[in-house]
Amino acid sequence: MPANRFYTQFDFEKHDKRPAQDGEYRNAFQIDRDRIIHSSAFRRLQSKTQVFLSGEYDFYRTRLTHSIEVAQIGRSICAWLAQQGGVLGDDCFIDSDLVESVCLSHDLGHPPFGHAGERTLHRLMAPYGGFEGNAQTLRILTQTLFSEGRAGMNPTRALLDGVLKYKTLHAETPQAKNHYLYDDQESWLDFAMGHQAFPVELTPGKARNGFKSIECQIMDWADDTAYSLNDLADGIHAGFINVSKVERWAAEQTLGSDDSANVEFLCKAMRDGRVEGRLNRLIGEGIRATKLVPAANFLSQSTKRHQFALEIDPAQRRRADLHKKIALDLVFLSPQLQQLDHKADFILKRVFEVLHDRYIEPRQSKGLHLMPQSIEQEIQKAGSADERARLVCDWIANMTDHFAFRTYRRLFDAGFGSITDFV
Repeated sequence: MPANRFYTQFDFEKHDKRPAQDGEYRNAFQIDRDRIIHSSAFRRLQSKTQVFLSGEYDFYRTRLTHSIEVAQIGRSICAWLAQQGGVLGDDCFIDSDLVESVCLSHDLGHPPFGHAGERTLHRLMAPYGGFEGNAQTLRILTQTLFSEGRAGMNPTRALLDGVLKYKTLHAETPQAKNHYLYDDQESWLDFAMGHQAFPVELTPGKARNGFKSIECQIMDWADDTAYSLNDLADGIHAGFINVSKVERWAAEQTLGSDDSANVEFLCKAMRDGRVEGRLNRLIGEGIRATKLVPAANFLSQSTKRHQFALEIDPAQRRRADLHKKIALDLVFLSPQLQQLDHKADFILKRVFEVLHDRYIEPRQSKGLHLMPQSIEQEIQKAGSADERARLVCDWIANMTDHFAFRTYRRLFDAGFGSITDFV
């Protein structure tokens, strides 16, 4: 197979220049993908909330199945773009293994209980540098994926750039509730950008966060396509969305003709009992809605990854936005899910408070052993409250929904747990 001219050594470069293993049969992007798939962080996604708490029903999506679906869509977009020709060809194409790696890893940093858990940890970590799911993904890939020595997976520059949806440091937008990186990740951001400074027009915040490699753009649209359709399907199967609710919701909106047609398409799919098949058909439309257009920016001379933008058909983007709005109003803002969000906030807050008083700003030099020994040892070595808080936050963010519930009950439920309860 001829070399892929779309990528150069700049894209394959790693922060830590370790020698390649003898007899290595994979390229650097395939190694990245395989390390992600075989990590505990990836496996934990099987028990983290996508829409509903994991385990409520066995056919609802979790963060893991969602990530797999995003990866499939991402690979299909690569195939679709390659088929369109133009600048792409047999020896110059967007690498689907790289895009798959970006898609599989895009939610690694999400804490238990979905976005509710992310909001809670952001609030609790406010004095210590905040918490952000995308920043936590970067931290996992570069610092904590393999626990031995708190080491990351030494990803390629192209993978790092692909997962960096946001490129603004917390200190640059201290009032932001999300969409930032941790301040101590500046060196990784600098490496991902090839040690080139952002131009003045890419100001911190929305302008800079909108600057994305082509692989990141593909992941972003694949993610939008997946959750705008699949979250909707899960909401329908769970009974949160039905024809009468959608029609009542639509009557309260100001919808154009295209939106009204999309609402009617959804209602007909529900009436016909064909939700899964018809929404799955729309995934294909989302894939075919993409095309490459030339782009120029401060990294265009360094890599083809920044010579193109992914253009999305406006009608398909509008349909995705409509579906997300329906899911938000009828599912995520429903009393049932808001009650679960409240419970998630309460659980994480109580667990964090206990660990805060024991480890982050301890009231005594020694106390109960509430965390694994290896993490306690790291905390003892930490030189500041910020570092200790980040290690505590890592442990909480890694928790699955069920592990968070069990930890809370062991700490506060007098009737739960025994000397044989080690998990």
